Amino acid sequence: MAKPRYLVTGGAGFIGSNIVSALVYAGEHVRVLDDLSTGSWENLAALEHSSVERIQGDIRDADTVARACEGIEVVLHQAALGSVPRSVDDPITSNAVNVGGTVTVLDVARRMGVRRVVFAASSAAYGDTEVLPKHEDMAPRPLSPYAVTKRSCEHYCEVFARLYGIETISLRYFNVFGPHQTPEGVYAAAIPRFVDAALARKPIRIFGDGEQTRDFCYVDNAVAANLLAASTPRKLTGEIVNIAGGRRVGLNDLCAEIGRHLGRHLVVEHAPARAGDVRHSLADVSRAKQLIGYEPKVRWEEGIEPTIRFVDALRSSGLAAAARLVAAFRARRSLVSARDTQGGVNDVAARPEAT
Repeated sequence: MAKPRYLVTGGAGFIGSNIVSALVYAGEHVRVLDDLSTGSWENLAALEHSSVERIQGDIRDADTVARACEGIEVVLHQAALGSVPRSVDDPITSNAVNVGGTVTVLDVARRMGVRRVVFAASSAAYGDTEVLPKHEDMAPRPLSPYAVTKRSCEHYCEVFARLYGIETISLRYFNVFGPHQTPEGVYAAAIPRFVDAALARKPIRIFGDGEQTRDFCYVDNAVAANLLAASTPRKLTGEIVNIAGGRRVGLNDLCAEIGRHLGRHLVVEHAPARAGDVRHSLADVSRAKQLIGYEPKVRWEEGIEPTIRFVDALRSSGLAAAARLVAAFRARRSLVSARDTQGGVNDVAARPEAT
């Protein structure tokens, strides 16, 4: 196996596995560190085994992180214990994994000579401010322990860049969705949960009246942002940028769009709103465009079909088969071709749909 330049923490999870796929399609050999608490190696089933070096371990363990960082130039740090409701139920574990693990990754990375760390931050840091769109100069008002952990990690990225000289950037994700995002469990995100219920012809449960809005970002856009942040020649010094689709979508409208793809009306049930959830969300992505050249290329509506295909295959054939089906689906749509990936990471970053 060729020596990998990129380490993806959480690379067996949702966004991480999509990043790994994009790097492999670009001709890179990638190292993945994951404890498999929420991810699975089956998410990487469609990739050549020789292109991916796998390490199972905890980001809080410095020795494991040091082994993963050996020879690495850029760390794409996706590993975290996600979910606002999970953090409300268990703030101690969320803090230990998200903050403790990120500090360990940053400290080991700078000691091992890693040049750059790209951190997966969250729009949850903004909280329920009434100002829209959200921009990076707004004062954060986190509403949940999860949001606090992500904001704390942004501070650590800034301090490590300033104090130790390691390059860092925090990408504030807004409601990323797409293939490899599981609908399973009480902490599942909205879109895979809605799709799963719709495919099973069960009522979709919405917490609240459904008029709340989100800036849904198809996963290929988030992948492109990571690759742009990893490859930009600009020196990064702890900046924070929004990564989103740049449009507001109501949850009731989302259900209607899923129903349109399935060709039938969906039944929706409303439950009380959950503690820690924000009412409205919309991102200003102009700073990301200026700093790393990011623009959302895939509209959220275009992401619904591959998400439905993934969840359907997951339920009928299992995770590994679903991963292979998604890869084949993208290839059939000419989203991955030899011509498009010859240029390497920069070309793939410019084409988010190539993941």
